[in-house]
Amino acid sequence: MDMPLTRSIGIRAEGTREVASICCYCGTGCGVRVQVRDGAVLGVRGDESHPANRGRLCSKGLALADTVRRDGARVLAAQWRANRADPLRDIGLEQALDLAADKLAGAIAAHGPDAVGFYLSGQLLTEDYAIFNKLARALAGTNNIDTNSRLCMSSAVSGYKRTLGADAPPACYEDLELADTVLIAGSNMAYAHPVLFRRLEAARASRPGMKVIVADPRRTDTAAFADLHLPLAPGSDVALFNAMLHVMLREGLVDHGYIARHTEGFETLRTRVEEYTPAAAQRICGVPAKDIVQAARWFGEAGAALSLYTMGLNQSVAGTDKNAALIHLHLATGQIGRPGAGPFSLTGQPNAMGGREAGGMATLLPGHRDPASPADRAEVAALWGVDSLPDAPGATALDMFDAVLAGHIKVLWIAATNPAQSLPDQARVRAALERAEFVIVQEAFAGTETLAYADLVLPAATWPEKSGTVTNSERRVSRVRAAIAPPGDAQPDWRLAQAVARRLAARIAPAKAALFGYRDESEVYAEHVRMTAGRDLDYSALDYDVLAQRGPQQWPYRQGEGTARLYADGVFPTPSGRARFVDVAWRPTAETVSAEFPLQLTTGRLRDHWHTMARTSLARALTQHVEEPWVSLHPEDMRRLKLEPGALTRLHTPRGSLVLPAQADDAVQPGHAFVPMHWGSGYMAGLGVNGLTHSAADPISRQPELKFSAARAEPAGLAWQAAGWLQGDAMALRARLAPWLRRFDYAVVLPAGADGVRLRLASRAAPGAALLDELADALTLGRADVAFDDPSRGYMRRVAGGQGGLRAFLLAGDLRAQDALLAWAAGGDAPAGIAALLMGRAAGAARSRTICVCNGVSEAAILGGIGRGCDLAALKATLGCGTGCGSCVPEIQSLLARRPAAHALA
Repeated sequence: MDMPLTRSIGIRAEGTREVASICCYCGTGCGVRVQVRDGAVLGVRGDESHPANRGRLCSKGLALADTVRRDGARVLAAQWRANRADPLRDIGLEQALDLAADKLAGAIAAHGPDAVGFYLSGQLLTEDYAIFNKLARALAGTNNIDTNSRLCMSSAVSGYKRTLGADAPPACYEDLELADTVLIAGSNMAYAHPVLFRRLEAARASRPGMKVIVADPRRTDTAAFADLHLPLAPGSDVALFNAMLHVMLREGLVDHGYIARHTEGFETLRTRVEEYTPAAAQRICGVPAKDIVQAARWFGEAGAALSLYTMGLNQSVAGTDKNAALIHLHLATGQIGRPGAGPFSLTGQPNAMGGREAGGMATLLPGHRDPASPADRAEVAALWGVDSLPDAPGATALDMFDAVLAGHIKVLWIAATNPAQSLPDQARVRAALERAEFVIVQEAFAGTETLAYADLVLPAATWPEKSGTVTNSERRVSRVRAAIAPPGDAQPDWRLAQAVARRLAARIAPAKAALFGYRDESEVYAEHVRMTAGRDLDYSALDYDVLAQRGPQQWPYRQGEGTARLYADGVFPTPSGRARFVDVAWRPTAETVSAEFPLQLTTGRLRDHWHTMARTSLARALTQHVEEPWVSLHPEDMRRLKLEPGALTRLHTPRGSLVLPAQADDAVQPGHAFVPMHWGSGYMAGLGVNGLTHSAADPISRQPELKFSAARAEPAGLAWQAAGWLQGDAMALRARLAPWLRRFDYAVVLPAGADGVRLRLASRAAPGAALLDELADALTLGRADVAFDDPSRGYMRRVAGGQGGLRAFLLAGDLRAQDALLAWAAGGDAPAGIAALLMGRAAGAARSRTICVCNGVSEAAILGGIGRGCDLAALKATLGCGTGCGSCVPEIQSLLARRPAAHALA
């Protein structure tokens, strides 16, 4: 008999209390205190006692309370449809679990175990991973289990394993304060890991002699902070690092004693790097030779050298080589295993590392074991209490969707991730989802693009409704604690997987039902930690009680103590005990620029958004700094293409095209283009940003080259444009207005204003009067307080108020009043003379974007303060900007640096 799905998580709804937990965004692993009363989250603050953040939070963490929803923004019930042409309809959870088990069992019976696949997420808890992994391998009998961590950390994993022998970052956060030189490569740390960047800022302020080097094609906020910015061409990192090693060898900056005692393979690499002179690297990277020499000297002469890196290295067809080439700099100088030193990959997701520990990827088994190893398979089978595990290689993320497209995988179970936006080459991904015989989507948020392809939806609990553990970038295991009960029928992910596993066992292997008899997540965790015993990551002595009494702990955890740094003794987890140098050479990107596609396109994340915005779009503050997707081009390219700032631009790659407003940005180099990664077809016309990106993958890590595509840009030629705004719940309105995204060449529906959505449309010619009327009705402007229409010319200008403020507006064919009306929608004053404004006879107030989202401070206010002579300290004191999370400080400093009259920074 199946165990009941427990709704209660032991939370009392009486009084106000704080629950200690962990932020659900990046891999920094910040501790949070969740303030709860009567089953509702009132607020979130940083946990001063947590060693990862010491009370600090970024803008996303501070806004977490605003993302907790129990309404239509959430998946509150199981849903199903017998035919993809039909809409999904609510069904009982028990019926849904039976359906999932039936479909899995049917596919296995008809086509074998490898006819099913599981695509998971780095946002799952370790306990979730453990159950899914056991379900896939020990019950279903397939290694087809992988996660979206394949898109973020797999090259870092491969790089560590090739050189150091294990997937284990050797440094810790304390090293940020102790390093003499910090090399940041392929990371806009100020945006992607803001809390750690604040820590680095403070460290350099207290130790002015610290040198910071940033290698990045763009002059990001992180690069602006650096003493030396190396604006390398995308994909050229191996040439840069090999050239730095060349200089260190030439100038006697390597530690030959350390190399001889603790490494192997150096002579082969030494021969290789002889060809990478600074001049030769300059031709490949575009970085001046003298700057390469300077970077090498600062690194080689440092008492302690620390490197920090992430997606710019990882998301590449040469990602493993890039990671290895950077790690070589540490091995050659002995800069590893001691305070302030080491190669430190910054994890992208909150529990990508915990998932790897649990073996939740096609290329891993629990405890960092290898599914290709018969001995490792036998060991895991014994620990799980089964006879054997499958030996056929499993499909990794991209290969899994290719296998679905080819008809090999029939049933696909997707949990806590949104591949219909996040994977590259979206046309191919969506074709695969359409080809699948049955798609199960386990999801918490109702707005994700992947739900459109689901046959069965399982309602998942999410932060702050789940309990378990996560592991952060510095190998620190922390407790996640539920603060409120899940809404509706939503359940923790491991509970849903357990319930399906027991039903599936009843259908295909009744004796295995007992494998999934856990009463709570502590029993799942207890089994998981046993899998780590005797391994490089051994934390078999941890349990929930230890974590409650002693707080978060770093692995390996032995004899009651965690381990801050690895390899202090110079012994590495390789067969010889030595670290390995690998012969790596630069090779070009998978796609190269050409006359047809002359631009180098890269993508990246923004300061206040996360992944596909399923969560961050629910917090008004997080939508204010950047309201819409755009493409950044160098001013020279804008002039060459005859593009004005804000002009709609059609961006092409060999996989597709997308229309975006263009921004002139001298932070990108001539011939380069940059697009933020977050927006998909749920927000804009077309397939979203990843309709453009490349799916070519690193041959070792199988991580795709999301950071480079060959592209071209051209004026979109969309003469007619419209803009509107409608007050109301943004999530509900987005769903209601979504059909308009498929009716125009350019269209966006985005959260905007105090509470509402912004609609923008464009086409080559003005639409007919009937369509304009339909558009007005969609914005509830069939009747308006002020209206000036000329349908024959495609003009419609309407405004409606309500409850003393703006309720809706539509500007079709004439957008001059847009900024003034959007400023009103955001809570500003009503324009004087609305009729004159709509007729173009009066100018509205200029609209200024928000720089500090924590305190709602605009760029105009900051520039005004600078004009009055304020320095950074005075701006903080008078305006409050930079006094919340501090993530806006680099941008404020950039504004200060552009104003000659500005005083020196405090």
